[in-house]
Amino acid sequence: MVSTHRGSCHCGGIRFTVTHDPAELTTCDCSLCVKRNALMVKVPEAALRIDAGEELLALYEWNSCRAKHHFCRRCGIYVFHRKRAAPDHFGVNVFCLDGFDVTSLPVRATEGVGMTLVCEDPRDEWPGPRAPGAAGIPGNAGSGAAKAR
Repeated sequence: MVSTHRGSCHCGGIRFTVTHDPAELTTCDCSLCVKRNALMVKVPEAALRIDAGEELLALYEWNSCRAKHHFCRRCGIYVFHRKRAAPDHFGVNVFCLDGFDVTSLPVRATEGVGMTLVCEDPRDEWPGPRAPGAAGIPGNAGSGAAKAR
């Protein structure tokens, strides 16, 4: 039987359910995950259900804009993101899962630092190889190639 985990942001405005048995937790060394100190559980798209607060979900995109990072526009907590490397999966902030024992699963470091920066004007602080001729790539957000909605 598959486990059900309920979760929320800090203010409780966004509430969600994950129906999945994770095998591991992951970290990522891309510039965004490092700054937010992310510890995530990877779940298939169908395993994540938003129960309340969808209107409070804000979106942050950067670089290729394929990954969709969602956070609460009221309290600012990162709750989950659609993964760039596996767009049919979400990375869920494990600390948003109520009562989840983070010591119960192994942690695997994933490499994000080597993902190619394809945006028009990447910040110097963003590690990763720069794509030659990246200017004009569809989906770029312009200067800094980062945007929040």
